[in-house]
Amino acid sequence: MNFLTKLISGVLACVVLFFPLTAQAQTSTVFERQSLISADLSRENLSGETLQLREISDANLTEANLSHTDLRGSIFTESVMVEANLEGANLTFTVLNAVDFTGANLSQAILEDAILSRAKFENTTITGADFSNAVLDNSQIDQLCKSAEGVNEETGVATRDSLGCL
Repeated sequence: MNFLTKLISGVLACVVLFFPLTAQAQTSTVFERQSLISADLSRENLSGETLQLREISDANLTEANLSHTDLRGSIFTESVMVEANLEGANLTFTVLNAVDFTGANLSQAILEDAILSRAKFENTTITGADFSNAVLDNSQIDQLCKSAEGVNEETGVATRDSLGCL
């Protein structure tokens, strides 16, 4: 491949990756900004949205519907996801620092390589969730292993195996 072909290929790759080509590639108006600080997204229906690489701090996502949402690479800090629906959500490489998942549904969610420091998991449903290589402290793992069951339909990994449950 000559220099000109490589240059054109690189420019085209940048255009495709960084600039949406149609209005359909845009996310909902709630998430047009990359950063949401102290946002009230309670009871919002964001199901199926592509919301990668967002910064969401001190946000209220109580009872929000985030099922089948692509949240890869996003950063959530001190946000509340009490009774939120994250069924089938992709949280790969996501930072979830001090997030409250009390009563949330994480069934079939993918949390591979996620960082879940100080996350709270009281009465959280994790059936079929994949926590492979996720960063959790021992007390979180012990708590989650008590209710861990099922296999993630997309990754084929058992929840108990992904947590390292005995």
